[in-house]
Amino acid sequence: MFSDHDNPVSSATGTAATQASESTPKDEATPSTEAPVAESPVAEAAAASDAPSTPAPVGHVKADEVHATAEAHAQAAVVDAEAAAAAEEAAGAEEMSKLIEQYSEPQEAASQNEIIEVKVVAYTEQGVVVDVGGKTEGLIPAVEFSETDIPRPEPNATIEVQRTGEHKDGFVILTYQKVLRRRTWEKIDAQYKTKETITAKVVDRIKGGLVVDVGGVRAFLPGSQYDLRPTANLDGLMGQEVQVRITKLNRRRGNVVVSRRALLEEELHAKRAELMEKLTEGQVVHGTVKNVTDYGAFVDLGGIDGLLHLTDLSWGRVRHPSDVVKPEQEVDVIILKFDKDKQRVSLGLKQLAKDPWVDAAERYPAGGKYKGKVVAWSITAPSSSWNRASKDWCT
Repeated sequence: MFSDHDNPVSSATGTAATQASESTPKDEATPSTEAPVAESPVAEAAAASDAPSTPAPVGHVKADEVHATAEAHAQAAVVDAEAAAAAEEAAGAEEMSKLIEQYSEPQEAASQNEIIEVKVVAYTEQGVVVDVGGKTEGLIPAVEFSETDIPRPEPNATIEVQRTGEHKDGFVILTYQKVLRRRTWEKIDAQYKTKETITAKVVDRIKGGLVVDVGGVRAFLPGSQYDLRPTANLDGLMGQEVQVRITKLNRRRGNVVVSRRALLEEELHAKRAELMEKLTEGQVVHGTVKNVTDYGAFVDLGGIDGLLHLTDLSWGRVRHPSDVVKPEQEVDVIILKFDKDKQRVSLGLKQLAKDPWVDAAERYPAGGKYKGKVVAWSITAPSSSWNRASKDWCT
């Protein structure tokens, strides 16, 4: 047997352990707080027999374990980072795919619904041929002009059309009618928002009102919205052009409601405000009898109505206002009272004539005899009666 110093295995082992312990950095050694590694039975026997063998490289074993643990953690971290990056990349790719799918169809639809300008090239039996550009010709079907009132565009004219996405006989099929309708609705929508006054033509009489044409769109004009007062004969308005304003608009349903009364009321309010600044009590004004009632008549002064009471019609007895004035009659009246805040005007007609009671005593002295005319009588029994026998009144 070889001695411990002569044993080549022991010698090699000791040399390797010495080199490993020298090459290991001191800061990588296991901290003193760690639990000591239990020695093997062979080492305990060698220590007990006081054999001069080389001690086991405990520090080297601890360093290897630390390196192995650190490498394992590093590899795990790398794997986790790569996995997270891969997952994030996959999620981003999926989201991008969804976005592409989401916007691909609308973009295609938008390109089909896009309005483009083209130039009229020729007329054929199939329709109107136009130059789309890029050595491509388009066709507006003839049915768009034959079945509607849309006039055919002039040769060499530049017009707006819309793609339909269809092709036929080498032509790109276009629509001219939809663009005109779209532009018309855009114009009507702008007129509605700005409360613009527009011209409409009465084209039909229906229950409750009239149908008018507004730039190619049929609109409803209620009978109550034609004038400030009810109009008895709406049938006589067929074919006439009237000034109206759009009061309701629903483009999705194609519903348009217009009003002529709104314009008249606006004009009336403007005249009323101007007139209110000019009226004064005692002023003589010209007006038109608007309505006659049992207690008087209403006179239109040009923006505001004044009341001409029954007692202010005449100095004499008046049984009914219609005995003195008639509707639509023009009269001159005097302003008796004027309340600007309440916009109330009291008018008088008899005040323009001389008061007969002012000089009655001079014209009819007491004791004189005069002829008169009975204008009224009462069926109420008098407090005295005639006695035929005595030929006198008795009570």
